[in-house]
Order: sequence, then structure tokens, then C-alpha cells
Amino acid sequence: MDKIEIIPIPLDSYVKQGDDIALLILESIKRFGIELLDNDILVIAQKIVSKAEGRVIDLRYVLPSEEAERLAYEHNKDARIVELILREGRVIVAYKGVIITRTRHGFVCANSGIDSSNVKGEHVTLLPVDADATAKIIRERIYALTGKIVAVIITDTFGRPFREGQVNIAIGSAGIEPLIDYRGSRDMYGKELKVTQIALIDEVASAAELVMGKSRGIPVALMRGLSYSTGNDGASTLIRDVEKDIFLNLARQVLQHH
Repeated sequence: MDKIEIIPIPLDSYVKQGDDIALLILESIKRFGIELLDNDILVIAQKIVSKAEGRVIDLRYVLPSEEAERLAYEHNKDARIVELILREGRVIVAYKGVIITRTRHGFVCANSGIDSSNVKGEHVTLLPVDADATAKIIRERIYALTGKIVAVIITDTFGRPFREGQVNIAIGSAGIEPLIDYRGSRDMYGKELKVTQIALIDEVASAAELVMGKSRGIPVALMRGLSYSTGNDGASTLIRDVEKDIFLNLARQVLQHH
């Protein structure tokens, strides 16, 4: 049985566009006297990735469209944020307090993943353009700087249509197989498992959130001791095809009848 450690990694500085996230993380790890090991997993909050990639928008320069103005009026929201929601979302799935969209990444989430927390003034952050690609870049940079082979998971906080509360999930990953597929194996009573697939990277993301958290200012966690398979697939592997997404299709049907 694995003995797992989850270590919070505060960063020394406020992340800004162009920063080398891998280097910032390694500097913080060194400052806290931690030695990075092969097979460690670095879990990184989406917010600092978006900041480093320049995905921070000043709302003062956003001009809302007529559609954004209409939706903002109907749902008591800032029209500038609604404009960004529409730009980042491919389709509106539902709305009630928040606007649920399917983003161009394929995520079904509130407000297209746009967030105003932990950014200064009238600014919001957008999701990274390609979090899988960013995770791969960070992983390769870590190897170049240290010679250590690690996995990298980029996370964000998402709600779920079937339960209250939010959880951290993986929106990007590199160096770790996203799914553990138990189909075809046997349970403890010898019965064949036919549908069980565990979203390992989501479970890692949620576990890491226990030591991270938006209000604590800890954007990185190091997980150590977990056995996992390395692989080339990223978090996008977990995005369900539209045709198979029961929630998405039911919600769109309800929306069309209103």
C-alpha cells in the first residue's frame, strides 16, 4: 500500500506574465529544504499558469456585445464578464445564477472558467489555452533544470451537476496516465469489472487541494509516494464526447424549450 505525502509549496513572488513557473517552483522547493525526487507529482493551480501566460484580462478594456448586454441584464451579471464568457465558450449549456458553457477546450463549467479571485483590481483570469501543452513544457523544464523525472498536473476548481460543492480537477497533465482502467480485471470476489475507470489525475488534484486552497495563497503542492504509470496522454483524455454527455444534452434540451 502506498504511503502518500502531500506537501504545500508556497511561492516567493507574485506570478506575472512571462515568469518561468518551473524555476519559481524549484526555488521555493529549495527554500523549504525539500529535495525533488523522481516520480514526484507537482500539482499546480491554474491561476498562476494563466498569469504567467498572459491570460489576465483588464475588464476596463472589454467592450460587451449586444448579446452580452442582454444576458447580463437578464442574469444580473457584469456585461464585460459575460462578453468574455461568450468568447471563451463554444455553446451555452444552462444558466441559473451562473452561466454554464462548454468551453472551446471541451470543459463544461461555470462562466467558461473565468475567475476574478486572487487577481488585482478589475481583472479576471481566463483558462490556459492548452493546459496539457503547458504541463508538458513545465515537466520538460523541470527535467532540464534538475534531471528529475516528475509528473505535472494543472488544476482548477469545478462544480458538479449532481452534487453540491466544488472540487479540484485536472485540466492539464503530463507524465502520468490520466485513467486507471480496471475493465477486464476481477474484484475481490472474482467478479469481472466491466465499467470501472478511475480518473487518477482528478483524484490527485482533489487530494492536493487539501493543502492548497484559494484563500491560503499556496498555488503548488508536491505529492510523493503515489504509484502511477507514466504516459503521453493528457487531461484532455478525460473530456467526454458530446454525444455521450447526458448532462450536457439534457441541459441543452431544457434550455431550448425556455
